Amino acid sequence: MDLKLDGMTAAITGGSAGIGKAIALSLAKEGVDVAICARRQEPLEAAAAEIALQTKRKIVPIVADLTKTEDANAFIAGSIEALGKLDILINNAGSAAGGTLESLTDEDWEAALALKFFGYVRCTRAVVPHMRAEGGGRVVNLIGNDGVKPSYWEVAPGAANAAGQNLTMSLAGQYGGDNITFVAVNPGPVRTERWDGLVKAMARDMKLPFEEANQLAPRSIPLGRIAECEEVASLVTYLASPLATFINGTMIEIDGGQQKPLMDAYRDG
Repeated sequence: MDLKLDGMTAAITGGSAGIGKAIALSLAKEGVDVAICARRQEPLEAAAAEIALQTKRKIVPIVADLTKTEDANAFIAGSIEALGKLDILINNAGSAAGGTLESLTDEDWEAALALKFFGYVRCTRAVVPHMRAEGGGRVVNLIGNDGVKPSYWEVAPGAANAAGQNLTMSLAGQYGGDNITFVAVNPGPVRTERWDGLVKAMARDMKLPFEEANQLAPRSIPLGRIAECEEVASLVTYLASPLATFINGTMIEIDGGQQKPLMDAYRDG
């Protein structure tokens, strides 16, 4: 299928690894020139070089800490300068610590919102004037299913995700008349570089062996496994394309039909 993306441009936050890197590669394979950002220069530049080598597209690495407004503004401005325009923004950077109400500190809660929510606000606020001037654009927010499928160990991620989902729906209504569309993509568990660390933290907090904790997510998913980054990237690539321009103000879950109560019930014994 021709997604009609050839010659378009995109900015992707958190593009040096995991889902963000997979999205950058998927878009570049469809003919998109891409700017990616992350906080660490070395892995960011390595990811950009790898994607450029595979796809022969222009891949621009820009170091940015999206907890800072000036960095978010500089990332968007730098992307426009390097690529000539921005058709697509993929907000992806951010994570939040798992834990229970008793174990999470104020700093954990603040960190959950600082990047995963406010980073999205900052980049979107920076790109909207450009997209308006260009006659439209696509914003796809990678959020997470914790916001609609709560689990008590994921209370901080769930709060950040719910805020991001509300933001997406609100902006879809505000900017639809400018031909700027907003979609939230809600992955469940995904096999990224962070996965083992998340399982270790869950095992610690739930006092479970690593092997048992590692089975909690697959057991809650009818397909019996967690997602691969490429599966999420394929969905996002379609949603960013001109074939999906009537999809606006909606949330799409990509979690294999995960049933979170099964995780909680197993942990509760």
